[in-house]
Amino acid sequence: MLTSRCAEVVKLAPAIASRKAAAIPSRSHFPEIALNSMNQLVTVILSVVAIFAFVFCLIFLAVFYRYFWLWIQSVTTGARVGIFDLIGMLFRRVDARTIVRSKIMAVQAGIQDEDLTSKALEAHYLARGNVPQVIRALVAARKSRQITLSFREAAAIDLAGRDVLDAVQTSVYPKVIDCPPRNASSAFLDAIAKDGIQLKVKARVTVRANLQRLIGGATEETIIARVGQGIVSAIGSAESHKVVLENPDMISKEVLKSRLDDQTAFEIVSIDIADIDVGENIGARLQADRAEADTRVARAKAESRRAEAVAIEQEMIAKIEESRAEVVAAEANVPIAIADALQQGKMKIMDYYKLRNITADTEMRQSIAGTSTTGPSASQRQGAQ
Repeated sequence: MLTSRCAEVVKLAPAIASRKAAAIPSRSHFPEIALNSMNQLVTVILSVVAIFAFVFCLIFLAVFYRYFWLWIQSVTTGARVGIFDLIGMLFRRVDARTIVRSKIMAVQAGIQDEDLTSKALEAHYLARGNVPQVIRALVAARKSRQITLSFREAAAIDLAGRDVLDAVQTSVYPKVIDCPPRNASSAFLDAIAKDGIQLKVKARVTVRANLQRLIGGATEETIIARVGQGIVSAIGSAESHKVVLENPDMISKEVLKSRLDDQTAFEIVSIDIADIDVGENIGARLQADRAEADTRVARAKAESRRAEAVAIEQEMIAKIEESRAEVVAAEANVPIAIADALQQGKMKIMDYYKLRNITADTEMRQSIAGTSTTGPSASQRQGAQ
């Protein structure tokens, strides 16, 4: 049985060998397989590139369509803002419409400034500046033919927080400031002449913006305060209020001499006195108050002297009482002395009675006259008080 199996294997061996030989390709077939693999890889790569190119074209066309009309406006007006600059503004998050229209406005107005470029406008926009406001200010300055304003100066004024367009307009058309302002607590400026008469003044100050000192210069509040100070000083130096009423322009001349617009953002053109009224007589009131104060001082001094006199009077009354006490003490020794004199025979009884009669007569006269050699009695002192 084993022998039969071996014989079958020997018979099938050639057939198996022929099948394996047929399964293994020959060397002549290898280049064809490699070429097919390369073709497939190239096809995939080209497909991916084509997809990316298609997407890029779509994006480019969308962006180009978005900025096409802006680019056309820039080219036709000579603003010189390229399409790639517009695309760059998209990535820098800059409003291209604002930049292009501002540049067109400047070019059409004939502004020739080397610093006025699209890059400079973008930088000012990114610094949160008001680009259209700056360009309008430059246009207004050029049209006025009186103001020389560069883009750098206008941009600096705008970034400083000032309204550059309003400053240019104020420089071309002077501005009128009320002194005191309309919203002030008092409608007039109060000043007093040397004669003590109060004058109430209302002034109007015409100012022009000073663009060179607009950055760092004082504002309208400083102008109003300085003008008010100058008016008060001018009226205070006048000898009489009548002189001020006769020549109100003296106030303007004195105030203008003081150079009140130094270190301010404005230049004072003129100072006009709009209204002047006569107030109270402050000098007389002060004199009356001084007289009343002097009266109070005099009363206080008189009261002090009266108190001193009363104290002296009380002191003298005390001294009188002391003297009376001494007299009473001395009178108490008189009977003893009389008794000694009678005992010693130095005095007779008739002399004693004469002495008594004289004493009684003296007391009677004193009681009639209301006087006493020993001073006022207690009842008299109470009546005097």
